[in-house]
This record gives sequence, structure tokens and C-alpha cells, in this order.
Amino acid sequence: MLISIADQSLRLVGPDGTDRIYRVSTAANGAGCRSGSFCTPIGRHRVRLKIGDGCPVGTVFRRRRATGEIYDGELGRRFPGRDWVLTRILWLDGLEQGVNRGGEVDTLRRFIYLHGTPYEQDIGQPVSHGCIRVGAADLVEIFDAVTVGAEVLISP
Repeated sequence: MLISIADQSLRLVGPDGTDRIYRVSTAANGAGCRSGSFCTPIGRHRVRLKIGDGCPVGTVFRRRRATGEIYDGELGRRFPGRDWVLTRILWLDGLEQGVNRGGEVDTLRRFIYLHGTPYEQDIGQPVSHGCIRVGAADLVEIFDAVTVGAEVLISP
């Protein structure tokens, strides 16, 4: 999997060698690996955990656990400003010591995910707090296509 911050895209090569390109949204603050930067980390990563298999589209997650809620406009109005994590989570783990692994640059400890969002109209624009936001239908397709341990390269 290749995520391009510049193009706001995710490229996934299927088992048959065909490419799929998906629109994503990365951080409003751009690329960066430092904890607290609210940037999207760069470099080589892997999928550490897949969370939410079989959950309904719109499932709300807090601290990587389904809350039992399904996102709708009313829920959004009740909790304005919440950084919604919906549908599925692919939790990333950095593979490059000192770049995105360990110390103040650890992607896993920064809780960087690919996840769903209620703001699908913003997909393709850098608007997240560091994670990679993906539309629900695309996220389910990506989630089902990748395995734990799959490599993810995030390029600036």
C-alpha cells in the first residue's frame, strides 16, 4: 500500500496485480513524525491491527473499541468537534527506528490509523489531525484486502 500525502491518495495493488487508487485525507498540518505535531507520519509502516471486522458502516470507535453507536447527524450535533473514528481501523506501526519508530516519533504510540470519517465531502483534502481518513465504502474494501503485517509506505 502506498499513501501519497501530496496527492491525497492511497494505491493498493491487488493479488492479481491490478492497481486501485483511493482518495484519502491526511493531516492539515502536513507530513511529520513527531508526537504532538498533528502531522501524518512518513516512511515505512505496517498494519499492526485490524479493528472492526464485520461492524456496520458508521460504527463509532473510541479508544479502538466500538461504542455501540452508529454515526448520524444527530450524534454529530451532540458532540461537535469530536475527531470521529468510524467504520474500521487499520492501526499503523512504524518500521524505521528514529524516523517513525521509538521515542518522540513512534507512529504506533501516536495512535495513527486509517479510519472512516463522517466528513466524506472533505476526502481528498488535508484536514485530519494526523490519521489517514478514508470514505466508508473504500475503507471496507481496503480493510478486506489487506492483512495484519501488510506494508504501508507513506510518502510526502
